[in-house]
Amino acid sequence: MQIEQTTLSGVLILTPARFGDARGFFSESWNKKRMEEHGIDMEFVQDNHSISGEVGTLRGLHYQAPPHAQDKLVRCGQGRVFDVAVDIRVGSPTYGQWTGVELSAENGKQLLVPKGFLHGFVTRVPNTEVLYKCTDYYAPECDGAVRWDSCGIDWGLEGEPVLSAKDERAVALADFESPFTFDG
Repeated sequence: MQIEQTTLSGVLILTPARFGDARGFFSESWNKKRMEEHGIDMEFVQDNHSISGEVGTLRGLHYQAPPHAQDKLVRCGQGRVFDVAVDIRVGSPTYGQWTGVELSAENGKQLLVPKGFLHGFVTRVPNTEVLYKCTDYYAPECDGAVRWDSCGIDWGLEGEPVLSAKDERAVALADFESPFTFDG
């Protein structure tokens, strides 16, 4: 497993080893014991799977507030996305800053998004599948969103994105009161 630190502390790019032959490949996307050896200690309790039919489908920027905040490990099972994390920990030296990486079925990369960060992605090809593990269960009363175009992210869009009603009416980052604090 290759582990890369991004410009945001705690947000990591994980690239599992792939073992391939004429049939395809095998890859271990998560191994708790191996991750603990690298200082990553998380207990995932829920797996999510989304499919987006159209290019330019933008999902995010989402978070789940305490007491049900979630760490997420995101990967692309089919297609290609630009995946983003934004620091929303009040007092963080990188508050409001973002990092992004292309996740695809071909490159096998995964993005580890810790609690205290917004998460979102935009699809680059039709029929893209995104799968992600979460460290807490979905809690609708803790669910929230920040407007996708309020953080200075270069999404690489060619036209307007395809958004959900929730994402269309999300609050701008400048008007957002974050429930997360930086603990140094």
